[in-house]
Amino acid sequence: MNANTIQAIYFIGAGGIGMSALVRYFLSKGKKVGGYDKTPSELTRKLQEEGADIHYEESAEAIPEDFRHPDTTLVVYTPAIPESHKELRYFRENGFEIHKRAQVLGMLTRTEKGICVAGTHGKTTTSTMAAYLLDHSHAGCNAFLGGISKNYGTNLLLSDKSENVVIEADEFDRSFHWLTPYATVITSTDSDHLDIYGTREAYLESFRKYTSLIRPDGFLIVKKGLELAPDVQPGVKVYTYSATEGDFHAEDIRIGNGEITFDYLSPFGNIKDIRLGVPVYVNVENGVAAMALAQIGGATNEEIKTAMPGFRGVDRRFDFKIKNDRTVFLSDYAHHPAEIRQSVTSVRMLYPDKKITAVFQPHLYTRTRDFYKDFADSLSLLDEVILLDIYPAREEAIPGVSSKLIYDNLRPDMEKCMCSKKELLDVLSAKKIEVLITLGAGDIDNYVPQIYELLNNR
Repeated sequence: MNANTIQAIYFIGAGGIGMSALVRYFLSKGKKVGGYDKTPSELTRKLQEEGADIHYEESAEAIPEDFRHPDTTLVVYTPAIPESHKELRYFRENGFEIHKRAQVLGMLTRTEKGICVAGTHGKTTTSTMAAYLLDHSHAGCNAFLGGISKNYGTNLLLSDKSENVVIEADEFDRSFHWLTPYATVITSTDSDHLDIYGTREAYLESFRKYTSLIRPDGFLIVKKGLELAPDVQPGVKVYTYSATEGDFHAEDIRIGNGEITFDYLSPFGNIKDIRLGVPVYVNVENGVAAMALAQIGGATNEEIKTAMPGFRGVDRRFDFKIKNDRTVFLSDYAHHPAEIRQSVTSVRMLYPDKKITAVFQPHLYTRTRDFYKDFADSLSLLDEVILLDIYPAREEAIPGVSSKLIYDNLRPDMEKCMCSKKELLDVLSAKKIEVLITLGAGDIDNYVPQIYELLNNR
């Protein structure tokens, strides 16, 4: 791929959160950018306003003329796109250069300093926090994020002065094997995507392979206690971290009056009285990892301490919509049992005396099949659960797999029900809500504005 000869970039799946960052990156470079997505969204509308030529009909005839020249057009697609996709088939049959999104990100890590965050969960918040800290330092950074930063209103940061590029290293479809990290955090290795990997052993082997790709002058920072056998090149410095243990950790954690403050201990210099901008306990650990990456990326300790209280979080990641004495409503992207457990535990720490209700939309039939008992265990930590139908995303239905698998394994004595998305507002309107959290990576977020109106107008 030669950036000088590429005049146009066509994205198949342009509205995906990771893809849209690349759309914006190439728009910023003055390239012609277009593509296809299955359905319009707020994000695709914004991309169109910014100059991307996006359509929603899967058809080779719908591809604009600007993107029909194999010698000047690069095609980028997401692994969620099937090989049978009509537009992807057109490009394959006509000799276009075609890359997965991860391959394009990998190219950037070979020419810049890749500061990456991998792991089953915690990637988006940790990488966004690291990018925010670096952006608020003299070191600066570029960033391709897996969520919309609330500080910037985008998932892309650009810098003409910095060689740092912060990237969320996604293990789905082994995408992170295209990267060449300079520094990486690994947050978790809880099994996931077993439709891709088949076994836990294969999943762990994928992370081991990822660690072998770190540059010889690089850094690996692993969550303490993870099941992982790193295979790093000679010269790579290996550290551990967690909320309270490891080479990087927090001490004297103080929680009260809606704030969390702690002292940060690091081989690169300690920082006293760090105050979290998003004061939930899980962000102590996320913050430790992000500060470690920021230090490696060149931010000073004073710059980190000054910036941290201003971090406002990521859309759909522990995202408070209503927060008053009467009602609390938040949205969270948690879609893995370990993420849900972490989310519920954090909410319970903030509101120990309130009834906590969750609306959960399972994501993928395969994930539900593989982890329905784990989902039920995590959701049973709540006072009440409302289960929606499975969001299929890229998958076809699997006979016998539905939300009822989770429902039947929930704690017997808890309040619980199942309903469709269409019934959700009616179900909620009949309930007394103290703390409500929506959980899931599907389209549950589309209902958040309506839930907000319902709760806010009571």
